[in-house]
Amino acid sequence: MAPDIWIADTFGIDSDSINTITHKLIVLAIVLLVAFGVDLFCRKVVIRVIHRVTSATATRWDDYLLSDKILRNACSLIPPIIIYFFIPIVLEGCVTALSYVLKLLQIYIIVLIIRLLCSFLEGLYRAGSEEEGLRHHPLRGLYQMFKLIAIGIGVIIGISTLLDKNPITILTGLGASAAILMLVFKDTILGLVAGVQLSANSMLHDGDWITIPSRNVNGIVKEVTLTTVKVQNYDNTIVTVPPYALVSESFQNWRGMQQSGGRRVMRSLNIDMNTIRFCTPEEMERYEELGWLEGFTRTGHAEVNLHVFRNYVERYLASHPDVNTAMMIMIRQLQPTANGLPVELYFFTDGTEWKAYEYTQAAIFDHVIAMINEFGLKIFQSPTGDDITRSIYRQ
Repeated sequence: MAPDIWIADTFGIDSDSINTITHKLIVLAIVLLVAFGVDLFCRKVVIRVIHRVTSATATRWDDYLLSDKILRNACSLIPPIIIYFFIPIVLEGCVTALSYVLKLLQIYIIVLIIRLLCSFLEGLYRAGSEEEGLRHHPLRGLYQMFKLIAIGIGVIIGISTLLDKNPITILTGLGASAAILMLVFKDTILGLVAGVQLSANSMLHDGDWITIPSRNVNGIVKEVTLTTVKVQNYDNTIVTVPPYALVSESFQNWRGMQQSGGRRVMRSLNIDMNTIRFCTPEEMERYEELGWLEGFTRTGHAEVNLHVFRNYVERYLASHPDVNTAMMIMIRQLQPTANGLPVELYFFTDGTEWKAYEYTQAAIFDHVIAMINEFGLKIFQSPTGDDITRSIYRQ
């Protein structure tokens, strides 16, 4: 007995209906075979060919934009799209079932497209993070922003597909609850706007040294996202600051100093004004022999020891190997105080690295403090117990 006759006798089904069902199952099997066959071919052959081509190129962008993850997500779209176009043949005459299946396929395709877009944005982010010109920009915040927008658009289109409504109608309905949405996603929205401002105005890059005294921030920017800016302080603590705080408040960015190649030193020594006097001819002759008067412009009168000292320090800084001579070097007097006459050294070190900066600064002031007595000057210092004791013994 033929199988179709046996099924008809057993289940009481008309033989023509059985032939129709068999035909549809065969067509469905062919459609599924073609869909997943094309998918398998793309995964096993096409992706490998693309990887060989991208690995042979000098640029790195194609390695990220045509990465294995992106290509596999693209391949996953092939089966549902093929099934979507051929399923009406299989379900011909079954209007209700066809409607539900098509709707499910549409939603599934939307989900796969969103996943593909997110992986593509991730590839863009990773490629941009390795570019010299883009490496220090807050790309993570932009990546999260576009990813959030893509997911939001996908959700709206999915809902409109499920409800058979225009996406514009869905957006209009959401407008009524905009106040609630803004309250719930306040930090995300503020962070989104602030992130765009920080990036567009080049206010903050990954790796920048920033200080915000009001928030106890003094360190290196490690990461900029939609909702937080992560900073590692120099004591190795991690501080997170909302991006909108950097836009609404003031912060100090030391990037300009680091890029200039010189770091400023602006420190003063308080000179005891009782030791400021005119130099004797013997002292001037000695200074001349030691070469301490190079570049010194004589006034034609008796020279003041502080004037000679300032000239010596300026010449010393100009010849120091760790001082940036392309930037300003100045020795100036400040307003006298009860603690003496401040003489300020204003110059820039040749380099911005912190440890080298501190060592250079210390070495220069070690030398200046040690040399000041050679000019008959003294640094003002408040009396200590030893000073008072020695004064009593002298009497």
